Amino acid sequence: MPIDESATDVVLGAPYTAETIQLPGDEEGAVVATLVRRPTHGPTNCAVLHVHGFADYFFHTEYAEWWTERGYTFYALDLRKYGRSIRPHQTPNYVTDLHDYFPEIDEAWRRITERDGHEAVVGSAHSTGGLTLPLWADERRSPLSGLVLNSPWFELQGPWWLRTVGTTVLQQVAAMAPRQVIPRTVRGFYGESLHSELGGEWDYDLAWKPVESWPMRAGWISAIRAGHAALHRGLDLSCPTLVLSSARSAQPQEMSEEVTSSDIVLDVEQIRRWAPSLGRHVTSVALVGAIHDVVLSRAEVRREVYSTLDRWLAAFVEA
Repeated sequence: MPIDESATDVVLGAPYTAETIQLPGDEEGAVVATLVRRPTHGPTNCAVLHVHGFADYFFHTEYAEWWTERGYTFYALDLRKYGRSIRPHQTPNYVTDLHDYFPEIDEAWRRITERDGHEAVVGSAHSTGGLTLPLWADERRSPLSGLVLNSPWFELQGPWWLRTVGTTVLQQVAAMAPRQVIPRTVRGFYGESLHSELGGEWDYDLAWKPVESWPMRAGWISAIRAGHAALHRGLDLSCPTLVLSSARSAQPQEMSEEVTSSDIVLDVEQIRRWAPSLGRHVTSVALVGAIHDVVLSRAEVRREVYSTLDRWLAAFVEA
């Protein structure tokens, strides 16, 4: 694949750089991904590769800087049709197979290891990325040094029938009309609790990470269900894996303390149920007071998140 010279990231500014990964086009036209990089201080052979979730992109510099302070060069991949990689002719966030993301992960891996010379790479992923990256690592037999999954999407939330009869109906709709929007209720509480202009702590582009998310289409949900099925059959990851989640889920009907102290997006019981399916060495930690993206939780909870990550890293990766 062609290599574009990296330049200062126009979103975050120096010392972050961003480079475009040119990919084969699809039915909508040209396709790209974007690899963001933050260097660490001094020479290092350690790196992190981070993959975001649905209706998301890389913006949380605090997380990147936690890694770089520990001697890791930090890379984050804005997947095709997300964030920096969205193009005007594209349907944001839309694919019909999670394998569609593998080429950009492959190329990011090649640049990190072969081009930039990093020998020890820790994978990091959130939510939907927390499903995609393990599937990639398992299929590619990738020699990750470790894997950190932040509230990975391992199963559908909601009543049992959505995971059985509902999935069968969904797959039938996807086969006939993959771009059909699946009706759902999004109250916007999660987004409102995050963005600095809406009462939260974080500043990010609402055009790329909308308060009310993006439409979910039948073909995309069908791809997620196929990914869930593959995970549930069992993966064979040999690297130490850390699964972080909130201690509880909630479904608030109004803005309340639950919004800022629990996962209101996914079912954390399902995350913990399926975590052992990842491989041979899995540590699962439930964090009291954490939200869906645990590194965007309130400051006191983030301190516990990073303390947990630090202990795991020292015990199982760096040891």
